[in-house]
Amino acid sequence: MTTLTHRTRRTEVSKSCEKKIESEEDTNQERSPDNEDPGDSKDIRLTLMEEVLLLGLKDKEVLLKSDSPTGDVLLDETLKHIKATEPTETVQTWIELLTGETWNPFKLQYQLRNVRERIAKNLVEKGILTTEKQNFLLFDMTTHPVTNTTEKQRLMKKLQDSVLERWVNDPQRMDRRTLALLVLAHSSDVLENVFSCLTDDKYDVAMNRTKDLVELDPEVEGTKHNATEMIWAVLAAFNKS
Repeated sequence: MTTLTHRTRRTEVSKSCEKKIESEEDTNQERSPDNEDPGDSKDIRLTLMEEVLLLGLKDKEVLLKSDSPTGDVLLDETLKHIKATEPTETVQTWIELLTGETWNPFKLQYQLRNVRERIAKNLVEKGILTTEKQNFLLFDMTTHPVTNTTEKQRLMKKLQDSVLERWVNDPQRMDRRTLALLVLAHSSDVLENVFSCLTDDKYDVAMNRTKDLVELDPEVEGTKHNATEMIWAVLAAFNKS
C-alpha cells in the first residue's frame, strides 16, 4: 500500500512554483459546457493513464459497463482480455495481470506489454512530450521530456484545486474523473509531484485531505448512493497489493 508522507521543502520555491501555475492557468483556462470540468482543455484530451504518467514525469525527464470499442488502443486491448476471460476475474486480479504483477505462467497472455512507453508515445503524438536519445556511456536510451508544460500545470492545478479551493469533503459529491485521478495518482506514488510546489500550509492541507480520502473504507464507500463502485474497487485492490 502506498503512503502519503510530508517532506521538507523550501517555501520560496513553493511560492514561485504556485504563482507559475496560477499565471498559466489564468492565461489558458477555458470554460466548457455539459458539466465538464472548467479547467479541461478543449484541444487536448488525455486518458486517465496518460494523465497519471504525465503527473509522474519531471519536466526534464522523462469497470465494465460495455465492451464496445473506445478508440483507445490500450483500453480496447484491456476490454478484449476481460471479455475473453472465463470465469470472470476480480478487480484485484485484473490489476495484477494487466500490470505484470503476477507470475502465473498460464495468464501471461493477459499482461499488457510496454504500457509506459505506449502511453508516452500517445503523449508525444498529442504534443505534450517529445522523443530524445540520451547517451549513457555504453548505450543510448530513449527519453520523453515534457514540452507542453502548460498542459501539465493545468492538470496539477486541477488536482490541487480539488483538495483545496473546491474541496467538498464528500467523495460522493466529487467529480468522478477527478476522484479516479486522485486514487490512481495516489496508488502510483505521483501525488508528491502534484503538491510539492505548494506553500507549506497548503501542502499540509492537500496531503491531509488526500490521506483522509484514500484511507476511507472502499467497501463502505462503494455501497453509498451514487457511488462509482469501480473507483472504490480499484482503490481496495491497490490497498491489498
